[in-house]
Amino acid sequence: MTCRSICVNTKQDWDSASLWLKDRAKASADVEIAVREILDSVKTKGDAALIDYTIAFDCESFTPPLAIDDYAISLEAAQVPAKDRDIIYRAADNIRSFHERQKENSWFTTRPDGTILGQRVTPVDAVGLYVPGGQGGNTPLISTLLMNAIPAQTAGVKRIAICTPPRKDGSINPHILAAAHILNIQEIYRVGGAWSIGALAYGTESIAPVDVIAGPGNIYVTTAKRLVQGTVGIDMIAGPSEVLVICDGSADLAVVAADLLSQAEHDPMASCICITTDAHIAEDLPGELARQAHSLPRAAIVKKSLEDWGAVILAQSMSLAIEIANTIAPEHLELYTRDPWSLLPFIKHAGAIFMGANSPEPLGDYYAGPNHVLPTMGTARFSQALSVQTFCKKTSIIAASRSCLQASINPVATLARIEGLEAHARALEIRRR
Repeated sequence: MTCRSICVNTKQDWDSASLWLKDRAKASADVEIAVREILDSVKTKGDAALIDYTIAFDCESFTPPLAIDDYAISLEAAQVPAKDRDIIYRAADNIRSFHERQKENSWFTTRPDGTILGQRVTPVDAVGLYVPGGQGGNTPLISTLLMNAIPAQTAGVKRIAICTPPRKDGSINPHILAAAHILNIQEIYRVGGAWSIGALAYGTESIAPVDVIAGPGNIYVTTAKRLVQGTVGIDMIAGPSEVLVICDGSADLAVVAADLLSQAEHDPMASCICITTDAHIAEDLPGELARQAHSLPRAAIVKKSLEDWGAVILAQSMSLAIEIANTIAPEHLELYTRDPWSLLPFIKHAGAIFMGANSPEPLGDYYAGPNHVLPTMGTARFSQALSVQTFCKKTSIIAASRSCLQASINPVATLARIEGLEAHARALEIRRR
């Protein structure tokens, strides 16, 4: 098992050495063609298309209904061990507590002439959440459900619909149903893939359309979300997972390796990069990665991830390490140094920042509270984590006073005529005293 070892003394060195990252996770034209066909089929055939695709890809013996009734949700949720349910409760509490602080209030301001201006913040009416099956439903992505549903609930969304692919026997993993039951979500459908995104966007006989779709998925699901954007809102276009660890000589080599591997096991396309200013860590880390990876259940995935998208970078200085990190704009950034807080002011682009040895990335993924749905592929330069705001919309309020109107007639009419919009100008002038 190998990963790249790179030594950089200047930003220009990195620019030359980083070309291998440019083509990561590009969707092929064939994927988009296939997804367009799926979406068109769902739009025209409705439930029949969903059932056909589910039989073809997930469960050969699948039969309707698509929806799981409340009693079945409760019954299946009860099968989950009490200790697991308790952990889900505690994780949900942490996530909810964090997201409660993101809520924004509507506001109004009054000008001296009596005009009232403001902004009203309201939730969307309906949200569709995609929860991947995970290894055929055997590794239920509980955290994905919690991280998407709780901000929507905190925003005040009244209707939350969950789509998740069935297992080979047509069932849904009880842990997924337990998490939904704990959150009091009753609208759950046994359907996954790009066709479920089409159902949430366009609606079918069984699934009413929603306003916003959120949740991660494979390249087909991601492409479907991109293609329905505009018909509905989406959370983000997310690519494969990634972590970047900045460390100095104070870091524990074994811990750094463990943190990198925690992302490498996600996906062969996952990117795991360490930038260090310590030559010994740079020299020894590849071997430690190989040693730990050997015993992992997903060793083959880890091997592919490290070989294709992993790197250990020896940077000449900490300032250069930070400059490179800002250029990459990683999904997860760990600052594993003697004084991480001194570096924080210089970090401009990252989905989430993990401060010091006691803040491993999986703590944030599952339990601490901040959202783990984060921008990838460098999009942290202009976007941010999924939040309560993802499920809200802001509406401007204008209540002009009579004096404001009269004082505005001439300037507005002038601007309107400059733009060639005579009716705009007359709409003001007809209100002249």
